[in-house]
Amino acid sequence: MVSIGPSRRTMLLALSAFAFARPSYAETVIDLDWKDLLPEGNLAIPNEMQSLLPHDESNMASRQPVSTGSRTDWNGQTVRLSGFVVPLDYSGTGLTAFMLVPYVGACIHVPPPPANQLVFVTTEKPFEQGSMFDAVTITGMLGTVSIATHLAEVGYALSADRIAPYEG
Repeated sequence: MVSIGPSRRTMLLALSAFAFARPSYAETVIDLDWKDLLPEGNLAIPNEMQSLLPHDESNMASRQPVSTGSRTDWNGQTVRLSGFVVPLDYSGTGLTAFMLVPYVGACIHVPPPPANQLVFVTTEKPFEQGSMFDAVTITGMLGTVSIATHLAEVGYALSADRIAPYEG
């Protein structure tokens, strides 16, 4: 196993606040957009974070903007959110941990967005990623966390029940 993100212990501790509270009955799935993760009154991802810019890839994490806070409205709720995958941890050839980001290239080719626009995703069943340019939709339990990876600070965690190709 190759690990390039936080340790499994760190991931489990971060997710434990809400992972064990999951009810066993069918529940409503809440569809979220990235703007739904921003605090009230902060309605948009900054324009400079939505475009590809010339950059120095070795210094991406240090250029992450400060987060304006996270929302707790959906802690412990089952949500569905679409975005792009930034790999963090593998089991064999499949991903067991990754960041879900709002636009292609975030954290790798452009500076990372604020922590409240990054979701740390874990999955028991390793996810076989296609192209990094392919969007996915993740369904699972969401919660606020504070996780530091080598790429960025992350403000949310999602325990994935389902990972599917994005169908807009």
